[in-house]
Amino acid sequence: MQKRARLIYNPTSGHEVMKRSIADILDILEQAGYEASAFQTTPEEASAQKEATRAAKANFDLIVAAGGDGTINEVVNGIAGLEKRPMMAVIPAGTTNDYARALKIPRDNPVEAARVILKNQTLKMDIGQANDNYFINIAGGGLLTELTYEVPSDFKSIFGYLAYVVKGAEMLPQIKPIKMHLEYDEGTYDGEASLFLLGLTNSVGGFEQIAPDAQLNDGNFSLIVVKTANMAELVHLIALVIKGGKHVNDPRVIYTKTSKLVARPGDDDVKMMINLDGEYGGDAPMTFTNLQQHIEMYVNKEDIPDHAITSETPTQQSAEDLFVKEVEAISEEDIDGDGKIG
Repeated sequence: MQKRARLIYNPTSGHEVMKRSIADILDILEQAGYEASAFQTTPEEASAQKEATRAAKANFDLIVAAGGDGTINEVVNGIAGLEKRPMMAVIPAGTTNDYARALKIPRDNPVEAARVILKNQTLKMDIGQANDNYFINIAGGGLLTELTYEVPSDFKSIFGYLAYVVKGAEMLPQIKPIKMHLEYDEGTYDGEASLFLLGLTNSVGGFEQIAPDAQLNDGNFSLIVVKTANMAELVHLIALVIKGGKHVNDPRVIYTKTSKLVARPGDDDVKMMINLDGEYGGDAPMTFTNLQQHIEMYVNKEDIPDHAITSETPTQQSAEDLFVKEVEAISEEDIDGDGKIG
């Protein structure tokens, strides 16, 4: 039985360059062995998400999300909650295209991006879950993350991620820290912060050094908590990001790995808006969980640095854990240092 692929594309992304590329992309999918068809998203809310769910339940083998990070996020939200999930491919046509940047997929030519599928290189990618929603790249909270809501969509499409930088500089004097309660694998933070970020990749807003050691499939988020809201200090931290990710060792920053996070305001009367992949995702309290290797994606694997991919699978890790527990039970010795035997 021939495999089937469904291309879900946003016709307004990338100055409508997608519209001119559809026939070529469908031809490439046919070359890859798929019976291919296309769906053009509509202004209806969650149009891409609903079509992704429909295609998955109709047993399509591959869904290709073509558009900006928002379109990709919608497609992921359409399939992440299903027990049987099709494979995915990404064709970037948005502003920052953070996700495609992390997967080393060409960002300036949709047809070349589609050709990555012909390489037949895939990776099972981690996905984030935030209460009942899902995200592919970044979640955040705090006043600093709210600046993204202030940038008009047409401004984003023309000027790219520089729009965020410009707007951010404009808003920096207004930014104040808020009290946060954050529970993560290695501990708890109770105190003031201007923002927290949970990253699944190393690419945020066009910067590739915010989470410099991020892995795409290890089951962990990169958690960054920025404690200061002082304008001069924030500008200095941004400079440290650009200069090779040196912010991770700064005392004004918490930088750690965690498989989950519980976030809520430190004060009951404070509202903490949550940003999921650049869009408003609800208010805290919110629980974030890393769904390890949840969706298999076509990637340009040969160009992804080795350190960004773990060689272990969840099954292997579980088997290793079981082995250690068995040895502990026999030797009556705490080998893994968790304070328990067996």
